[in-house]
Amino acid sequence: MSKYKLEYIWLDGYQPVPNLRGKTKILDQAPGSVEDCPQWGFDGSSTEQADGSDSDCMLKPVALYEDAARENGYLVMCEVMLPNGDPHPSNYRSTILDDPDAWFGLEQEYFMMQNGRALGWPEDGYPSPQGPYYTSVGYNNVGSIAREIVDEHLELCHAAGINHEGINAEVAKGQWEFQVFAKGSKACADDMWIARYLLMRLCESYEVTIDWRCKPYLGDWNGSGMHCNFSTKYMREVGGKAYFEALMEAFERNKDEHIAAYGPDNHLRLTGLHETQSIDKFSWGIADRGASIRVPHSFVNNDYKGYLEDRRPNSQGDPYQICSRVLKTISEVPTS
Repeated sequence: MSKYKLEYIWLDGYQPVPNLRGKTKILDQAPGSVEDCPQWGFDGSSTEQADGSDSDCMLKPVALYEDAARENGYLVMCEVMLPNGDPHPSNYRSTILDDPDAWFGLEQEYFMMQNGRALGWPEDGYPSPQGPYYTSVGYNNVGSIAREIVDEHLELCHAAGINHEGINAEVAKGQWEFQVFAKGSKACADDMWIARYLLMRLCESYEVTIDWRCKPYLGDWNGSGMHCNFSTKYMREVGGKAYFEALMEAFERNKDEHIAAYGPDNHLRLTGLHETQSIDKFSWGIADRGASIRVPHSFVNNDYKGYLEDRRPNSQGDPYQICSRVLKTISEVPTS
């Protein structure tokens, strides 16, 4: 009789950013949908989510993916719940407004590290200044195993059903990016967390670690972001200059709340240099990669309809908190 391996994945309670956790459940039947995945429990006292005297936490399956790295394997993204059925305080997914017509695209940048150094960096000192590395090719620029890893990760994501939209080497040596897009207010964040899990698990076999920090190297090296592209049905179909200006006023009004939700140590990255706006300022600009919000030419040319890009979220940010904050601010702006 075949056995089916379901890796239940959740976020722990560590601060300022959670860690991925996972454990395997064996079933006799393949799940046809997430509804076929039973709720499960875990010891929250080992994950900063409960006290040892009352340690039970519950895993509520919310998204199901195929796991191409395992025979009869599946990945089950879960929310953490209290035993009474309420969301756990660490469960930021539950704070996202339900909107099936909200679309998100997240651009995940990161460094690959081995023996404490970014891939391709010398054991001592620094590589040549950045300039030739972005979208580059060749051993001197990307090293020996980085492209193998990112290509294999792409295949694992596609096999899982994740809409992984692209890869590129980034501006700093050893830095890479992948992009995920999904429709629905929570789907892209679910997919991004699973994509992160797949990348980290894949790198175990290469003895490589992923550094999600937004500025692992200070100085004249680009930091890592997770630019958030977003739209709602109203933005895509109605829009208009007046609505756009009101939306930007709301984003500026909530500037501090956005920064608080966009990942730790962002002051190291949002300096006004390296394609960023300063952390204490808010700005928007057409095709401006140094602004807080980049407005595509297509948005303006289409009577201010389409999507916008928030360039402030950083690579270590929690996608659930990022999407939650964006939609909360949008909800403050009247649509009639």
